Parts: sequence; C-alpha cells; structure tokens
Amino acid sequence: MNILLIGSGGREHALAWSLAKSPVLNELFVAPGNAGIEQFAKCIALDPTDHRSVIEFCRLHDINFVVIGPEAPLVDGLSDSLTHAGLRVFGPSSAAAQLEGSKGFTKDMCSRANVPTAAYGRFDNAEAAKSYIREQGAPIVVKADGLAAGKGVIMAMNEQEALDAIDSCFDGAFGAAGAEVVVEEFLEGEEASFFVLSDGKNALPLATAQDHKRAFDGDEGPNTGGMGAYSPAPVMTEEMMDRVMREIIHPTIADMKAQGCPFKGVLYAGLMITKDGPKLIEYNVRFGDPECQVLMMRLKTDLLPILLGCAEGTLDLVDAEWHTDPAITVVMATNGYPGSYEKLSEIKGLVEAAADPDVEIFHAGTVVADEKLLSNGGRVLNITARAATVSQAREKAYAAVEKIDWPGGFYRKDIGWRAVEREQQD
Repeated sequence: MNILLIGSGGREHALAWSLAKSPVLNELFVAPGNAGIEQFAKCIALDPTDHRSVIEFCRLHDINFVVIGPEAPLVDGLSDSLTHAGLRVFGPSSAAAQLEGSKGFTKDMCSRANVPTAAYGRFDNAEAAKSYIREQGAPIVVKADGLAAGKGVIMAMNEQEALDAIDSCFDGAFGAAGAEVVVEEFLEGEEASFFVLSDGKNALPLATAQDHKRAFDGDEGPNTGGMGAYSPAPVMTEEMMDRVMREIIHPTIADMKAQGCPFKGVLYAGLMITKDGPKLIEYNVRFGDPECQVLMMRLKTDLLPILLGCAEGTLDLVDAEWHTDPAITVVMATNGYPGSYEKLSEIKGLVEAAADPDVEIFHAGTVVADEKLLSNGGRVLNITARAATVSQAREKAYAAVEKIDWPGGFYRKDIGWRAVEREQQD
C-alpha cells in the first residue's frame, strides 16, 4: 500500500515512524516532511492548499490512503476534495472539522448535546464581549474563535487582562481567527487529553496524555503549542475514561451525525477534571503535538489498520493495544519561541542522544543544508523516551537532551512533574 502523509511537524514524524513499521506498507510519501522524516520516507514539495495538485500526485503515484496530520488542511476541506476524488482519507470533513475550527461551533454543540463544559458567551464585537466580562468577573478565559496555532487562548486572572485580550483579538492579534471570540468560565481542576477514533458511528478509545503548554518551568511564561507531554495521564482512571466516553464522546458523535456531518478521524478532547467530574475545554480534530509522540511510543498495534478503520467505517472490527510503560517527550524549541526567533542555527549530537533503544527523537522544525542539521521553526525537536516508570522515562529523555549540542535552543526541565509526584506518593 502506498500512503501519503500530510504535514511537517513532530506529530507527522511520529505518525510516519509508526506507519513505516506496518507490514502492508509499500511506499510512504510525506508532504512536505522534515529532515528527520526523510531518513525513512520520501519527502515531497506538495502544497496541501492546492487540492488539485494533491489529487494528481495521488493518482500519479498510486496512493491508496491519505493521512492528514495538521488541522488547517482539514478545516480547509482537503479531506472533502480527496474523498470526492475517490481516495480513502484519514481526517474529518471540513464541516466536522469545525469542532476545532470554531470554538463557538463546539460550544453550541455542547449545549445541544448536553456535553458538560464551561459556561460561555459568543461575541462578534468588542463592546458586547467586554460587557459580558464585567458581568461575570475574573478569572475568566478569552478565546479567539478560529485556528490560532494553539496560541489564541488567554487565561485572564483579572478583569483588565480580559478586557485587553478582547482588544487584542479584535485588533487582529490572531488574524481572522479573532474576528469572533468565545468568553468562558474559568474552570479549576487538572487538565488531561483523551484521544478517541471515530468512523462516524463507532468510537474506539485510544489513550490519555497530559501536556505542558507554558513556555517555562513551573508553568510560567506564555502559552505555546506544547513544550512536552507524557502518557498515560494518571488522573484519567478507567472509571474517568468510561465517564468521559459516556458523557462527552458518545453524545458528540451522535450530535455530529444528527447534524449531517458525521465525524471520521481522531477526536482529541482537552478536558478539565473538576470536583464535579470531567468537563470539555475544547476539541481538536487531529492528533496532538507533542501528545502524538508519546502515544506512538506506547502503541503496540499496527497503526495503519486502525486509521483505515476510520476511513472505511469498520472501526468496530479493529482494536488498539498499548505498552503499559509510560512515555514522556521533551520539546526543544528555538530561543525566543513562542515570540520571534531566528532560524538555521546548527544542531549537533543527535546520534549520541538517540543511542538508547528506548529513546526516539522526533523532528519538528529541522532542515539539512551543506550536510548540517539546522533549526527551521519554533518547536524543533521532541526527545521521547519510554520506561517502566514515568521517573525512569524522564531520566532517559533528559539524559538524551543533555547530549544534544544546540546553543540556539531551550527546553523545560520539569516535564512530567505531576506524574512524578504521584509516583513518589504511591
């Protein structure tokens, strides 16, 4: 089977790494890919916004299955175009992808389907949003409605911060994503990520994870796309997962089908585990990054048949098996991220860092020039390890990080601290 994978980040490297192990794979193409992916797949310069070119490439290279990694091509309708061309695709339609593409869409779905979530208001003008904030008080959360690369959420701890966030959104800080905002209740509890596959009618729970959004140690600094993650999430017990499936996932899948846009792909539920139980913070319609990296490290089952089950409506005929060992990933990012940063600084030492068989280094923003590995983005490397305990996995990951020679980068030194604390208490 020939497969085309769309994307260029650490998530796509992890997916490509997992897909490449499938015995039924013939050839794997990745567009555009990165320096890590091209070690075992063919990276191609293909613009995912040019749907016709993607379709032509698939026909020319006898592509049997297309896996779409990032959210933007999904919201843009690439899955629809490929499906209409007769290709099998992993990834939801543009209508179903609104679960990530519009936070307001998701909140309205929650209201219809009685999915537990934070109280909210939707606004398309600043004054109405500010009036709502003054009525509700702080802390409160301001979200740009559309896609903002994980950076369009402001946790306002006082009223002035919230009002300033409204001005930022409507003044264009997040581009078109901020043309409408959602203002919602500040939830208290512990966050967790829960991943579920759906073929439009069946649901297959995968695994749980927790990530670290803030740039610096101690959860300080600005929000990022994610500075590290670990799996499984200790707060997500079997009982809690059953409850999330019953109260959040199944109602969502039923509502999307009833609305005429059945969801086919991966539902990544961002949850807050409150004293009253689980509440949905948001949905993503693709594997998380860096959560995908730890999930792929723990997956025992061949990934390909599971993804095909979503596309073909046969998810009830497949299953996923997992290593019980936890996994952790530490993100190395370019100095200055998530603000402005410089590209093309040299990175050395990756061969030594990946010498441990329990360590994989997934590339995100890398490129090779003149036989040198260079940074080419904000988040650049994902050092991922699996071991018998979270503490041991963490030790392996950080031991590998220490072997990487990259003065142009930085990383958090406390990834997995919640899980390590729990482990030490047990």
